[in-house]
Amino acid sequence: MPAELGGSQISSLLEALPGIASVLRSPVADALVKAIRAAAGAGDFALEDAQELVRYAVRRGLIGPDEGDRVLGDVESALKSRRKATRAAKAKAKKKPKKRSHR
Repeated sequence: MPAELGGSQISSLLEALPGIASVLRSPVADALVKAIRAAAGAGDFALEDAQELVRYAVRRGLIGPDEGDRVLGDVESALKSRRKATRAAKAKAKKKPKKRSHR
């Protein structure tokens, strides 16, 4: 009969075995951490993270499938707009002539 681990035992195990947390952690937890970092400006937000979080919310009944689809549509549109703006800014930066120093 396998023994059940308590919260403190799991924490101790995770501290004792570096790298095991990333193996044991759920994709939802990873997506949530990435979303939090992106919201704080400390990382990038990916569509895959939004999809994982929406799937979780729908499975748990936190939101309905229709709302999940609407949210993902909004996220996709926002990410596409951001990519277009980034590309346009990069293209504009490349076209600017370099200033020459007068010596």
